[in-house]
Amino acid sequence: MSHVATDRPTHAPASLPSSLLNTGIFPYPSLADIQLTAARLSNQVLHTPVWHWQAGNALNKLAAGTEVWLKLELFQKTGTFKLRGALNCISPMNPAARQRGVVAVSAGNHAMAVAYAARLAGVSCKVVLPRHASPTRINACRQDGAEVILEVDMHTAFALGQRIVEKEQRTMIHPYDGPLTALGTATVGLELMQQIEQLDAVIVPIGGGGLCAGIASAVKQLAPHCAVYGVEPYGADAMYRSFQSGQAEKLKIVDSVADSLCAPYVMDYSFRVCQRFVDEIVRVTDDEICAAMVDLYHDVKLVAEPAAAVATAGLFGPLRDQLAGKRVAVIVCGSNVDPGRYAALLERGMQENEEVCV
Repeated sequence: MSHVATDRPTHAPASLPSSLLNTGIFPYPSLADIQLTAARLSNQVLHTPVWHWQAGNALNKLAAGTEVWLKLELFQKTGTFKLRGALNCISPMNPAARQRGVVAVSAGNHAMAVAYAARLAGVSCKVVLPRHASPTRINACRQDGAEVILEVDMHTAFALGQRIVEKEQRTMIHPYDGPLTALGTATVGLELMQQIEQLDAVIVPIGGGGLCAGIASAVKQLAPHCAVYGVEPYGADAMYRSFQSGQAEKLKIVDSVADSLCAPYVMDYSFRVCQRFVDEIVRVTDDEICAAMVDLYHDVKLVAEPAAAVATAGLFGPLRDQLAGKRVAVIVCGSNVDPGRYAALLERGMQENEEVCV
């Protein structure tokens, strides 16, 4: 697999219109595009910190000599990385499109980010969420002025979102697909590589693949030797299955505690970018995710939602041996979880950790 772009222009205008990006002329983010995007977003997003994980019981799960750095994107405005893509998608909209407004479909985090970005831009916003979505996320969308519509599940939510696009001519701000989204998420990877030198590997959680596509494109163009691993829950493993089959796959059922990773299908753009730049996709169980939440809470004092613990679960589980003795960065991507649910998931994680230690 070739990891460095050589067959496309290396520069794009700072205000590249989405109509041009979506033609396929720019098949994946170039380093120049990523740097321009980071500069454009610099006054709107936080430059999130990294943390060297040096103490705690969880480190006993690692092979000797493994050095772990956490990229704390859960400290981003709105509580997740999603704001980067949302801002980057709304920014180039023309006046007519802004007048019609935007729509987003999400388990919550992306909806929050789009509602926030739309409020900043003075754009009308509708968000479609599944009925089981976190009340905290729903309330945050409403507080930013979005109209919230609840549907049975993510499949029906996506279908309704598309009908709204067709009926009202709103712009769909997709939660994980498209060049503008990838350019936004790529700024996480750009920051990370500026913060930590000589990384051997980066581990990224995967839902639809937008975060992993962006980060991987930045990492591989800056450091081709650095491995990029994606981690998915077993109950929402569309990207893993897509890597196995060689084409974008759909899931009939998605079921995981990591609800914000429960994308029902992979779309072509994110899949192709991940396929080009990501070395391997691994999967973790819900119990392993909950155990990683406990590790992040006890050792690092982080309140990480399940999706944000997935990369950590991958480090302690299926990636442990192959990353032995390596300098590894782990993306901790979000913190939007209701207190009651968080407590229940911690309890489940503590039981899993006790069973592992027995």
